[in-house]
Amino acid sequence: MTDTVRVLIVDDQNLVRQGIRGLLELSSSVTVVGEAADGDEALAMVESCAADVMLLDLRMPRRDGISTLEEMSRRGIDVPALVLTTFDDAELVLGAMRAGARGYLLKDVTLDELVQGIHALVAGNTVLQPALTARLSTSSLSSSSFDSGAAVGAALTTRETDVLRLVAGGYSNREIAEMLHLAEGTVKNYVSNLLVKLGARDRTQAVLRALQRGLIGEGSA
Repeated sequence: MTDTVRVLIVDDQNLVRQGIRGLLELSSSVTVVGEAADGDEALAMVESCAADVMLLDLRMPRRDGISTLEEMSRRGIDVPALVLTTFDDAELVLGAMRAGARGYLLKDVTLDELVQGIHALVAGNTVLQPALTARLSTSSLSSSSFDSGAAVGAALTTRETDVLRLVAGGYSNREIAEMLHLAEGTVKNYVSNLLVKLGARDRTQAVLRALQRGLIGEGSA
């Protein structure tokens, strides 16, 4: 990728923001265009700073991460948010994704993993840390955690399951096509079928529903 991704960092701890900025500045493919200490600050600047991706903590004063995601959706702010937090509770992960997060990583990720996650979001993919994938797949939370209409339709074929695992791993349609030796158009058709069968509105929701139903597990991401 030749274009630099513009990132807004949202975290209530000043040292954490400085640390994340310092790490990202080591990457030539990412530029930090702003910092915010809570959701209200983030909402005030996310569009004016022309961010491509928002790195968002969850537990913050005044307006927390999930409330920020919900307000972004209400306002139609179409900047993908990647949650970066210390909390790995399955209910929080699901809550963030339902509110509109496109990815969820823990703060123990490496710089390379963080940068890859940022670029994956820009490419329209879903990012879930493998440890979180495992936690969600074994969570006691029921499928009722999702909105209505979440019943699985026809059973997934072996190839659809293969594609779904790679979608959960954050791979693009082009990358999946190369890995499975398929045409990219064929992969797009598989993804469309998966959305219908899982009753999902997008790739993120499809992955989460598949995890909750045990259709994919720890080895998927």
